[in-house]
Amino acid sequence: MTAPASKDSFGARDTLKVGDASYEVFRLNKVEGSQRLPYSLKILLENLLRTEDGANITAEHIRALGNWDATADPSIEIQFTPARVVMQDFTGVPCVVDLATMREAVTELGGDPDKVNPLAPAELVIDHSVIIDVFGRADAFERNVEIEYERNRERYQFLRWGQNAFEEFKVVPPGTGIVHQVNIEYLARTIMARNGQAYPDTVVGTDSHTTMVNGLGVLGWGVGGIEAEAAMLGQPVSMLIPRVVGFKLTGEIPAGVTATDVVLTITEMLRRHGVVGKFVEFYGESVGAVPLANRATIGNMSPEFGSTAAIFPIDEETLRYLKLTGRSPEQLALVEAYAKEQGLWHNPAHEATYSEYLELDLSTVVPSIAGPKRPQDRIELSDAKSSFRKSVHDYAEDDQRTPHTNVDEAVEETFPASDPATLSFADEEDTAAVPSAANGSSGRPTKPVTVKSAERGEFVLDHGAVVIASITSCTNTSNPSVMLGAALLARNAVDKGLSVKPWVKTSMAPGSQVVTDYYEKAGLWPYLEKLGYHLVGYGCTTCIGNSGPLPEEISAAVQENDLTVVSVLSGNRNFEGRINPDVKMNYLASPPLVIAYALAGTMDFDFEEQPLGQDQDGNDVFLRDIWPSAQEIQQTIDYAITQEMFANDYADVFDGGERWKSLPTPEGKTFAWDAESTYVRKPPYFEGMAAEPSPVEDIADARVLAKLGDSVTTDHISPAGAIKEDSPAGRYLKEHGIARKDFNSYGSRRGNHEVMIRGTFANIRLRNQLLDDVQGGYTRDFTRDDAPQAFIYDAAQNYADAGIPLVVLGGKEYGSGSSRDWAAKGTRLLGVRAVIAESFERIHRSNLIGMGVIPLQFPEGESASSLGLDGTETFDIAGITKLNNGETPRTVHVTATKDDGAKVEFDAVVRIDTPGEADYYRNGGILQYVLRKMTRA
Repeated sequence: MTAPASKDSFGARDTLKVGDASYEVFRLNKVEGSQRLPYSLKILLENLLRTEDGANITAEHIRALGNWDATADPSIEIQFTPARVVMQDFTGVPCVVDLATMREAVTELGGDPDKVNPLAPAELVIDHSVIIDVFGRADAFERNVEIEYERNRERYQFLRWGQNAFEEFKVVPPGTGIVHQVNIEYLARTIMARNGQAYPDTVVGTDSHTTMVNGLGVLGWGVGGIEAEAAMLGQPVSMLIPRVVGFKLTGEIPAGVTATDVVLTITEMLRRHGVVGKFVEFYGESVGAVPLANRATIGNMSPEFGSTAAIFPIDEETLRYLKLTGRSPEQLALVEAYAKEQGLWHNPAHEATYSEYLELDLSTVVPSIAGPKRPQDRIELSDAKSSFRKSVHDYAEDDQRTPHTNVDEAVEETFPASDPATLSFADEEDTAAVPSAANGSSGRPTKPVTVKSAERGEFVLDHGAVVIASITSCTNTSNPSVMLGAALLARNAVDKGLSVKPWVKTSMAPGSQVVTDYYEKAGLWPYLEKLGYHLVGYGCTTCIGNSGPLPEEISAAVQENDLTVVSVLSGNRNFEGRINPDVKMNYLASPPLVIAYALAGTMDFDFEEQPLGQDQDGNDVFLRDIWPSAQEIQQTIDYAITQEMFANDYADVFDGGERWKSLPTPEGKTFAWDAESTYVRKPPYFEGMAAEPSPVEDIADARVLAKLGDSVTTDHISPAGAIKEDSPAGRYLKEHGIARKDFNSYGSRRGNHEVMIRGTFANIRLRNQLLDDVQGGYTRDFTRDDAPQAFIYDAAQNYADAGIPLVVLGGKEYGSGSSRDWAAKGTRLLGVRAVIAESFERIHRSNLIGMGVIPLQFPEGESASSLGLDGTETFDIAGITKLNNGETPRTVHVTATKDDGAKVEFDAVVRIDTPGEADYYRNGGILQYVLRKMTRA
């Protein structure tokens, strides 16, 4: 579809000739002040020039961006029109469900259903559904894909319908790769050529790690599915011109340090600095020396440090990567010519103006991991053992320790010291019966448990046992230096006679088939497989929570003895309850360190002091003895990776093979909903929707559904992983004839609102402070006498029946983590009208507004605790109705009334940050706003 012509108030329209082709472009130098702007704001400026319509985007908006005040707090709203939308299947399925529902709703309101159609390229990659059911064997990949298709047949048929029903919508089938790796290796254009125009590639994605494409110089970030749907339908993204943090890189990465170590260091620095809602832009003398794969790894982790984007400029390294990954010579020429012509080409000598400045000397980075529950909690590898010993007291009780004075004594009773399956947690001088950390010791409780396995022999498990060691997630699997580093380490370990401990669930899940190709060419697969690292699938797997079950005997031992066991993964997320229901502590690490911990078998390990085992001659083997050199890694990269690999693997990226093509595919412009489906159901968002919105109302006599602490993530609010049998969602599935083995995951059932409502606030590690020492999706039900404990879903239904609105109380960084629209959708469908927190993460705050839930902040320096709120109060919120007059109140008045009639009153800050967001809220949500706009057109 041809974009409307720009009003071109600045005379910026011009022609750019590249070879034999000519393109319409909008020259940035026509706007005064543009040359001093950061790279990322230049991209926004071009976007406004090209889309200036005199209404949503005016000359004043363009002038304001040119006159950007780097020191000012964001206050000027602009409308950003992304060039394309990218999705993964967990978030993409509900997007397509919503679009299908909108077609019906438009028809009912007298509109044209064909208007519900993507106006810009929208691409969906199915990568979140494969679960590691089978591992450590040659047929693991084939079996997991087979099971994936069996479980997800309904969802995949629905997506195939969408691919045919909607224009500009393409699907990358299962077993191809992870969305963000496919994006940088194939989908990303860097500079778009479309409808005779050339302009910067920009993107919003239904996954927070869309920022990985920032490494290619592409401005993009994660949004909720509801925002992505609006963007697909031509609705610009409302945003404030942000502050931009300039992050200067100097020095060189030292030997033995990986890109993962660098990104964990940057994550810690930026999270400490505070970058929520800001752009981060890398500049300086060392930017040019940062490989593209490392740039992508850094960009990928932007949600972990909280920024909207974390971008690198276009330079020679960008072109080198585009050429390597098979982009055409014409595309390369366009990227170079456009970037140089528009001042988007990196010039180390030119320093833009930034709002804030940070600097990292790469030579100071040391090997690191992060955990046990947040990606920003970096730990130097040399401190990992002592850090684990301190942290384990948060998970394992000290009265669980055994009477043995030394763990080795406990082990020796069962196994001789020479038994290779023995799990030894301590050096000889370490004691098991140690006082708690609170008494000044760095020791830890122990609880040795003997496990007998027909497949794995007999061994002893204890707190800290590494039961999952997974190479997973596009964060690292897109990076050949760490992937080949891991494979070379595996080769060296095998050559030294080392083996992975029998209690470790190992898995290799690359982000694209190219990884398999270069492993094969380098001859390294046999060594990985010898250590149990067989290919299990091309998808997010462990990082999204699809780690699959632990072996039964290990799971039973963990549950029956309340063992605090550990996962180590090369991912970007290690939030509580996310990775595996049996695992309490989760650590992020580079792929080589993932294998190192699989060899060690425990987090209670010092790689510098403790050997991983002995070689064939009985000599101790330390991690330093098997760690590959940077030179060898680079030589292997140069030899093993070719342009032809990318060209061949992506030649038929949308094909999917016989499994995909043989799926029966529904036809028609509207979807034929199956009333019996437990995967795809028509959602209720538009039921009874009038052509004009009703006035917004204040909130009266509301009850607290949940009172939550700091760093509550969207995983806590809407888990993606396993569905417990005795949960409301589990009950629903059983009532609909679904066997436990076929429950699949919450993520895979996001097309069914009935499951997702029941799964909202159902994370097994959620701590609702309305209850004492209870974890999981429970609350107090104040509709009943004595307010008994109940499932959150069940209580919410009782509140709805009684006509009682609900609020949620939260702490700092409420809604951090994934761009999970169901965290907002589920919140609204449970009857929550407002969330009052100390601070919000960007995506979830906007998602709440997009679902008609008002986000409010406690006054500066105040919290639920400081105000004496315990969650038993009833809440009245006055002042919301000012929105009906076209204004957005800065604050609203909150009155919390306790059982004895005492009142706590305060003014809460309204976090509706832009006029556009106010429009969405007045309409009851962003989709309702877009739908009404369509019917008026």
